[in-house]
Amino acid sequence: MQKYQNLIEYLKTLEGDVLKFYEKGQSAAGTRLRKGLSELKRLAQDLRNEVQEIKAQRKTDKTSGM
Repeated sequence: MQKYQNLIEYLKTLEGDVLKFYEKGQSAAGTRLRKGLSELKRLAQDLRNEVQEIKAQRKTDKTSGM
């Protein structure tokens, strides 16, 4: 759950550069945004991997408990 919260908080930090890029036309903000989105992708992948691990563990626990 903590990784999800971190993902949401990080996404919120990108808002300033989103506005600067789209509304004010600042190219440098676009560069920062692209870098930030790469980090967001990494955080999302970490969360995705954690979910997969938990699902696998639950499946293992369920089958071994029979």
